[in-house]
This record gives sequence, structure tokens and C-alpha cells, in this order.
Amino acid sequence: MTTSTRGAGKAPAVLVLEDGRIFRGRAYGAVGETFGEAVFSTGMTGYQETLTDPSYDRQIVVATAPQIGNTGWNDEDDESGRIWVSGYVVRDPARIPSNWRARRSLDDELAKQGVVGISGIDTRALTRHLRESGSMRSGIFSGTALDSTSGAGPAAHEELVARVQAQPHMKGASLYEEVATKEAYVVPAVGEKKFTVAAIDLGIKGMTPHRMAERGIEVHVLPATATEEEVYAVAPDGVFFSNGPGDPATAEGPVALMAAVLKRKTPLFGICFGNQILGRALGFGTYKLKYGHRGINQPVQDRTTGKVEVTAHNHGFAVDAPLDKVSETPFGRVEVSHVCLNDNVVEGLQLLDQPGFSVQYHPEAAAGPHDAAYLFDRFTSLMNTVLMEGQRA
Repeated sequence: MTTSTRGAGKAPAVLVLEDGRIFRGRAYGAVGETFGEAVFSTGMTGYQETLTDPSYDRQIVVATAPQIGNTGWNDEDDESGRIWVSGYVVRDPARIPSNWRARRSLDDELAKQGVVGISGIDTRALTRHLRESGSMRSGIFSGTALDSTSGAGPAAHEELVARVQAQPHMKGASLYEEVATKEAYVVPAVGEKKFTVAAIDLGIKGMTPHRMAERGIEVHVLPATATEEEVYAVAPDGVFFSNGPGDPATAEGPVALMAAVLKRKTPLFGICFGNQILGRALGFGTYKLKYGHRGINQPVQDRTTGKVEVTAHNHGFAVDAPLDKVSETPFGRVEVSHVCLNDNVVEGLQLLDQPGFSVQYHPEAAAGPHDAAYLFDRFTSLMNTVLMEGQRA
């Protein structure tokens, strides 16, 4: 990514897809060039949480909501220390933010962090194209990055498309170490400490350890490269595997660590990338979805209760596990516990012979909804059950 000054919505810009389709608009945020996988997010709110979610590393995010930036940018809602998206695509950016917590505009924050964006394009047409053709490599060009190709004409178009096509695919990309913490840190329990959890940071969002801390859990957030010895040095009552970016097929280290946790039969909970890591440790495959699930309005059924929840998603890969039967694995029986009602994608796994489960979505729900918050309570109950059984033994 190369960037220069703030676009102020004035400079011409183009979004170029690897299949040759080009959308013309105006610069938004920083001016320059950027590359990433074009994906769309259907959330109507929560753009600040989306942009700072590490799971969006190396992706150009298309906002399907037509108006973006109305509430500006505040200093409270970041899910990490920076914006992780490679680029941002909006239709109608707010000219003036209006919210009592806003400290600056979204446009200013994008420019400050060097995030190249584009506005004024038909995001509905773009979203329909990505749904039909699938998520694909893309690039945003503005300023001198666009001027260098003359900005128009077949030859310039071919040059930009060729540059996009030269970028790496998301399939096969190993990204979780790029976004994870390099040093361990502790999020203390709120109120009385009840449990200790080792959380493996594969791209963790800030709200996740906070949700656990609210339930009396002292959370030790460990790097993605943490070893079995480092995990158990904190004497955890449970182990948590976070969300994160990239292809789970490349995550050999986390899969091996998950297998070690399974062998010890420690209570475990995984979300998003953590669900995929659990799937691979159990012997299931993973695969890339055509255009993924991204947004805060995805319907999922908890098959253990029959309840349907509206949930927050951000994943382009999924676990390939049978929906219609209990599976035998090296770590006992496993069943699919949650399923997406839009496309029957596996959204959760439940261990039947030892304490552990995972979901493919975000129960911390920043920003919203909160239908799945009970999963943190389920994790707490799991640890409490194992602790009580150990005391009785």
C-alpha cells in the first residue's frame, strides 16, 4: 500500500477487480494505491469496529449500507490498536459527522492511518457482482497512482488489472501472526476472580477478553506462537482460541496447540478462526466460501436448543463437517452445534466426550447484536463443572 494526503472526496479514484471490472468514484481517506481481497459487509452500523477488526487484514471492505460515516470516529470503539482493512469502499460518505462521542470524521481517520478508500460508486452493483462471481483480488487507485497510468483508456485499464492479478490470493495466506500480539498481557477479572483463561491471540478483538472479564475471568492473552508449556504456565481453567485472518489450512502451529489442549481435556472455547482450528485439529477439512459471511445480521440456529440467533460474522472460510450425524474423531464424538440458516454452513462444533465447543461467529458482538452473549456463560459453566468434578475426585 502506498498513500499520500487526504482525498477529501475530490480526487478521481478507481476500484479495479481481478476479472477486469472497474468502478469509478472519488478518493476517500488517503490518496494512493492499495490491494486486497474485495469483500462486502452487510452491517448497517458498527463501521469503526469493522475497520479495526484484525480479521479484515489484507481485505478491501465494501460497505453495503449506502451512508457511512454519519457518527464519525471516537476513541472508545476500536477493537484493536489500528485499522486493519487494506481499503474501504462506500457509496455516500457523510459530509459532517454527528454524534456526541465523535472526535473526528471517518474520512480524517482513514487518511491519518493511511487507508486508501473510494466513494461515490454503485456499491449495490458491486455487491451483486461479488455475490455472483465471488470475492476476488482488487485494488484502489487514486492520485499519482492513477495518473501514472493516464487514468483512462484500454492500455491503462489492462495495466491496473495486471497489477491486481499479480497480488497473492487469500487462499493459502498465512496472516494470523501478522495481527497477533507479540507479547503476552493480562486482562484482569471484573470483581471477584473466578477463573483463569489462556486466550490464544490469532487476531483477537478487544471486546472478547472484556466479555470474559465481566464474568470473573482473568484472561491471559498469549501470542499466536504460544507453546503448550507457555499456555499451561498460567494454570488455566480454560483455553480460548480467537478469531483471525487468513486460510486456516496454513495454521499448523495453532492446530498442533489445539490438539495438545484436546489431549489434556482442558475446557476450551473457540470463535471464528478458532472454530476452524478446532475443526482441523479434529480431522475435518476447511474450505473457502464463495463470498463469505460478513456483517451483524446473519441468522444462525443453535441446534442444541433450536433457538435462532441474529449474529455477527466475519469469515471467508468454513469447516467441512457433516451436518446429519455425530462424527467420530481422535478426541471422541463431535457434532455440528450451529448452522447458518442462509446457506447451511457449519457455524459451530460441540465435543460430546470432553469439555469444549466453538462457533464460527462473534459472540462478543461489537458492534451488536447480543443474541449470542450466552456462549461466554456456557464457557464459564463448562469450566465450573470441570472444576467441581475435580474437587469431588
